[in-house]
Amino acid sequence: MYDFLLYAVLGGLGVALIAGPLGAFVVWRRMAYFGDSLAHSALLGVTLGFLLDINMNLAVVLCCLVLAVLLVSLQKQRIIATDTLLGIMAHSALSLGLVAVSFLDGVRVDLMEFLFGDLLAVGLQDLIWIVVGGAAVLGMLKWCWDDLLAITINEELAQVEGVNVARTRLILMLLIALVIAIAMKIVGVLLITSLMIIPAAAARRLSSTPERMALFASLIGCVAVLAGISGSWQWDTPAGPTVVVAALIQFLAIYLLPLKRARI
Repeated sequence: MYDFLLYAVLGGLGVALIAGPLGAFVVWRRMAYFGDSLAHSALLGVTLGFLLDINMNLAVVLCCLVLAVLLVSLQKQRIIATDTLLGIMAHSALSLGLVAVSFLDGVRVDLMEFLFGDLLAVGLQDLIWIVVGGAAVLGMLKWCWDDLLAITINEELAQVEGVNVARTRLILMLLIALVIAIAMKIVGVLLITSLMIIPAAAARRLSSTPERMALFASLIGCVAVLAGISGSWQWDTPAGPTVVVAALIQFLAIYLLPLKRARI
């Protein structure tokens, strides 16, 4: 029982720590729909993992990374509007994954686990993936933090200052794809981006610098994970959605309480 809860807590905290800084860039650059598109494609990676008989986490990571590169390439062509392209890929990838699952003979797949997460089922292997993948994401984020901030503020000015805008944008897309692949086990395909967006949106009101916003987003995410696991254990609710609800409560409290105090 101790290991059961320990893995869930450590896994959730690990995802919250890496989702916070990236969530800040998602909020700043208004990339929520891009995150949803990659999240929906994660189910296709699950199906490919079963079909090719390879490690599930590796299959999801590879699928998300390939689709991230494909999205960036298609955006450059300017044949279809970006929001239309993202909508097509998001729902198509999710539908392909659901249809492909139905053709898996002799394989029992719990779709609810992949769609809404199963935080309390995180095992040692999942925890290792989260730690290794999270360390890689944070290391890369630290290495290109200044360039990411530069293209977020003004891409043309960043290019004049010598920043490789195309490469930096691609790195950001790949980092988001990697975090989504890692977090699928925690909150599921349908709720992954909420764990990046809600804490970052809440932290935005508390922060005066980009670094503080990234830090506060991670802290708010960690509190949401701890509160969500406690609530799930006490009221027997799904762990992933409960974590998201806990993040939402913090968001509402941060935005509404100051207004109430000012009124008083």
